[in-house]
Amino acid sequence: MNLFGHWLASPWRRSTVAVLAGALPVLAFPAPSLWWFAYVALVPWIALIRSAPTAKRAAYDGWAGGFGFMVGMHHWLLPSLSVFIFVIGALLGALWAPWGALVRHFLAGTAGTPSRGRIAAALAVLPSGWLGIELVRSWQGLGGPWGVLGSSQWEVEPALRLASVGGVGLISFLIVAVNVAVAVLVTVRESRVPAVAGLVAGAAVTSAAWMWSPRPDTGGSTRIAVVQPGVIDGPDRRFAREEQLTRDLAGQHVDLIVWGESSVGFDLGDRPDLAKRIAALSAETDADILVNVDARRSDKPGIYKSSVLVGPDGLTGDRYDKMRLVPFGEYIPARSLLGWATSVGKAAAENRRHGSEQVVMNVGHGLKVGPMVCFESAFPDMSRHLAEDGAQLLIAQSATSSFQNSWAPEQHASLAALRAAESGRPMVHSTLTGVSAVYDASGQRVGQWVGTDASTSRVYDVPLATGTTPYVRFGDWPVHAALLVLAVWCTGRLGRRFRRSAPEPLVPPARTAHGSPARPGR
Repeated sequence: MNLFGHWLASPWRRSTVAVLAGALPVLAFPAPSLWWFAYVALVPWIALIRSAPTAKRAAYDGWAGGFGFMVGMHHWLLPSLSVFIFVIGALLGALWAPWGALVRHFLAGTAGTPSRGRIAAALAVLPSGWLGIELVRSWQGLGGPWGVLGSSQWEVEPALRLASVGGVGLISFLIVAVNVAVAVLVTVRESRVPAVAGLVAGAAVTSAAWMWSPRPDTGGSTRIAVVQPGVIDGPDRRFAREEQLTRDLAGQHVDLIVWGESSVGFDLGDRPDLAKRIAALSAETDADILVNVDARRSDKPGIYKSSVLVGPDGLTGDRYDKMRLVPFGEYIPARSLLGWATSVGKAAAENRRHGSEQVVMNVGHGLKVGPMVCFESAFPDMSRHLAEDGAQLLIAQSATSSFQNSWAPEQHASLAALRAAESGRPMVHSTLTGVSAVYDASGQRVGQWVGTDASTSRVYDVPLATGTTPYVRFGDWPVHAALLVLAVWCTGRLGRRFRRSAPEPLVPPARTAHGSPARPGR
């Protein structure tokens, strides 16, 4: 055992290294945005797991690395959730424990040198296992798909083309496969042939998607204005600033004006004076205004976050109630058990209510839009369904003012690029305090971001697109394929184990020439 291996013999030291190694991929996401680092960021973690003396230790290394990744990815939640972020990290990190055992099974082999066949299988099974983890943790109740590995490639054009074919899951699969291949090249040089073949296959898939995947059919454009008031205390003062910024848009011939999440802190049914002021702004700018109301509703019990469309004649009747709420931020799961989280952080004091269906709004000028609220833009299926339902423009209304000086605003804005590329529809990400951004149907940025230090309104000429991407048509087929790979592998393992444990068939004793049983040794 070398000196470093001897140092790692301590479980606590080894776990610490695993936590740090698991956190490395976070650097590929905004704000560092080292997108290229994603393709090697898992290598130290994989190498560590491969060196584990037992499968149990490999599972612990997977768990510790998953903890490091989840805490690192969500570190900006620490002021809001306090120590509870570490509890969540430990619970979600456990999803990587089976993956750790898988890594050791495929890459350690007998005598530390896996066969070429096992390496080839690893290039399919290990990325499939990672996609299985992303599928489980993407459930809204576990925090949603924030920090999906493929999301780190939001500004890489070939990766965005892959997203149009198989969604962000296809990118995640490719990234993990590349990491496994590089880890093999570094640690198992005797089996480098299948690793190199895997890298060539990944390059071929990306090239094929680049050359043959259908591009969005662009035609026409629309003028969209986003209103970002900045950090302003109090709903009345914020509304006054939004009113002022919207009035500045008069005469600019916009088709729709979008305010950010929680831009109106009062139910417009209870405050008809505010509804009239917004309607007057709509008449003055000759454009409908999509606001976001965060308040207790006057027509039904509970607090809702709702995208509400207002025209020159007042409320149009178009309303979308947010369906997927942020755990702890907007509701506490199993509040009777976890309600204590309000005493150690800024968890929701009262659960908000959720809507029941998505909505496509006709905002005039022949434009149909599909609104989403806050972290709903992290869910690929929501934008895909809106595109299927006829939305020509996707909109996300957001507010990250609680995390203003963190990586969260840029991470959130980057998600819209992937949703645009997947759906083949342009997307507007409009926030209260930044970062606001607009992307075309290929996921490319339109104009400049509106940063967290700005209080302004800005107009974007957004190219529209038609057509259906393979992702919209076929959905999350890479995830389904990954589950099939895992099922086939598990079935094979169980079959081999069953055959090994089966009892030997009974063989009748041989008879001698005299008719008595033969007795060996005589």
